[in-house]
Amino acid sequence: MMTRNAFRFESFTLDLERMCLHGPTGQVDLRPKSFDVLHFLLQHSDRVVPKEELIRTIWPDVTVGDESLTQCISEIRRALDDEKQRIIRTIPRRGYLFDVPISVRDASSSATPIDGNASREFSSLASSLLDRPSIAVLPFANMSDDPGQEYFADGMVEDIITGLSRSKLLFVIARTSSFTYKGTAADVKRVGRELGVRYVLEGSVRKAGNRVRITGQLIDAATEANLWAERFDSQLEDVFDLQDQVTSSVIDAITHRVERAEIERAQRKPPGSLQAYDYYLRALSSFYKLTREAHLEALKLTEIASGIDPEFAAAYALGARCYIQRKAFGWSADVAQERTEARRLARRAIELDGDDPSVLAMAGHALAYVASEVEEGAALLTRATNLNPNLVIARHWSGFTQLWLGNVETAIEQFKIALRLSPLDPLIFNTYAGLAFAYFLAGRNEDGSSWATAAVRQQPKFVAGHRILAACRAKSGRIDEARQAWARAIQLDPTLGISGIKDLYRRPEDIEKLTQAFRIAGMLE
Repeated sequence: MMTRNAFRFESFTLDLERMCLHGPTGQVDLRPKSFDVLHFLLQHSDRVVPKEELIRTIWPDVTVGDESLTQCISEIRRALDDEKQRIIRTIPRRGYLFDVPISVRDASSSATPIDGNASREFSSLASSLLDRPSIAVLPFANMSDDPGQEYFADGMVEDIITGLSRSKLLFVIARTSSFTYKGTAADVKRVGRELGVRYVLEGSVRKAGNRVRITGQLIDAATEANLWAERFDSQLEDVFDLQDQVTSSVIDAITHRVERAEIERAQRKPPGSLQAYDYYLRALSSFYKLTREAHLEALKLTEIASGIDPEFAAAYALGARCYIQRKAFGWSADVAQERTEARRLARRAIELDGDDPSVLAMAGHALAYVASEVEEGAALLTRATNLNPNLVIARHWSGFTQLWLGNVETAIEQFKIALRLSPLDPLIFNTYAGLAFAYFLAGRNEDGSSWATAAVRQQPKFVAGHRILAACRAKSGRIDEARQAWARAIQLDPTLGISGIKDLYRRPEDIEKLTQAFRIAGMLE
């Protein structure tokens, strides 16, 4: 698991776990208030922090003057050897700005650093709390005797997340971020701090024979107070009603002062066969493994699920999504055949359930990216985000379709929302790469290069990350580095060429800009 409990900058590390500052010669002493001031400036390194905000935050229940803050800033600067204000700048009549790149790390230094301006944007996105209630649903413990039932517990949580996220009153962290805590005894306060949520739902699933028991408890992340706890028992054939009960109870617990008329809950059609649903959950588990072999297995399992229940829209949509990843990672064996099959699966999924946001998102992206039907795909993704504003895959893929249509600023907005919805997402390299492409087309090559670097560090085998890194560096005049990046991209996917650009991008100027950069980097005609 990756936990963000340390900030690194220059030769210093602010360790939030041990509440201390480490420098090049060892631990550096800071008073508690000075530590808090430095931590706050790091969290908000994307902007100038007003003095009034710092005083109000660090001394919330005490009336103090500017001198208390000034003393803390002076102590921090001495500790950082920053008398010339290179790291922490004083902005006259405005406040303070932390002005050097940072990386957000875990205690064992295994986290992915983000360079330059990208680190500032990410820090702001990850730390800001929205006005509406926010929640993370942690993986439920599998209490069944059979460890092989782990997939069932995971699938139950995924459906609960989907149900909760249908409410426009809630901000729900995506499954892919909350599942980074799987298999650990997660500290609720840390989860709240790292994911930027006020509430955490945790629980367990016990499946025995034809019965299932779900327990859940809702916790205030700041105080660790238990706000709600419940146990649900049911026959396995009533599992979908059981999930609705859990979802409804959690919504009631969080929004008990909000009129029920404002809560929007979508009624998901359960598949006609529980066996088909089991195969779908197994396919989903294989999909998240991100290997060629696992994706082939996921495709087979979706075929079995749809064979058992031909009306099961999500199974077709997940099959189409598998073809998205096959293309993205250069795993396609027969491009023309896979394009045809992805189109068939996507259209069948929409035909069966055109009101399910997840189905719309997966089908829309497959049509846009694999079948090159960008306009239709973008329209489906817009509908998905309207139906479910918290669906991270819809936000992310909407960003790409808007990018391909030439709506660069809209694309950036969608990518940033995706980052906020799922700040610990194992697939976050997709969003990093999307921002890199968007900033490149906006003429901001250094910003693009920063996000592209983060993408390939997070996932070294992601072809698009290396491609856009090559383009950004080529346009910045870093030709050798551009050619190295392009060589890695070609190694991962030897089929790369100009046709792939023309299939997706609709503005001639975008096609020309990318083509010129790729040619400089070494792309052959």
